[in-house]
Amino acid sequence: MPQLVLPLFSPDCKLINNQVGFEKIGSKIYYFHGRLPVFSHEEDDLESFRFITSQLVVGGNVRQQQIVKAFGVSAISVKRSVKRLREHGPKGFFRQSARTRSAHVLTPEVKAKVQKCLERGQSVSETGKKFNIKSSTIHKAIQSGQLEKKKRQKALRSKETKVSVP
Repeated sequence: MPQLVLPLFSPDCKLINNQVGFEKIGSKIYYFHGRLPVFSHEEDDLESFRFITSQLVVGGNVRQQQIVKAFGVSAISVKRSVKRLREHGPKGFFRQSARTRSAHVLTPEVKAKVQKCLERGQSVSETGKKFNIKSSTIHKAIQSGQLEKKKRQKALRSKETKVSVP
């Protein structure tokens, strides 16, 4: 007669179903299949959480609805994660983030010079040509608050007063 393996979980372990559970120990979350730890991740690592729960679903260990009930996440987010795992594999969760780009031509020295020109009333395009900088770069710096553009005042036309001569 084959031996029956009973899954035994610690009292602090929260069950996802009768074979899979998870437990928070320190700042890490551990996933157990029976008494064996199968995955772990940091508490605030959302991408690892999505990957691990998707692995459990795709592997047939749990159902999507059991993940929803155990963790209190939306059903659609679980479906999206499972779809991402099936289409892209693990690297769909752990892509390297794109480097944020910055305007290398706007060094603090150049910003100070550009700001002086703008304060004198020069236009953005004139200032850009003077320092060999695209005007769009200067406009973006103005919009982000790195530079301030002096408002040009419209020239007021004086209305000629007609004097009637008798």
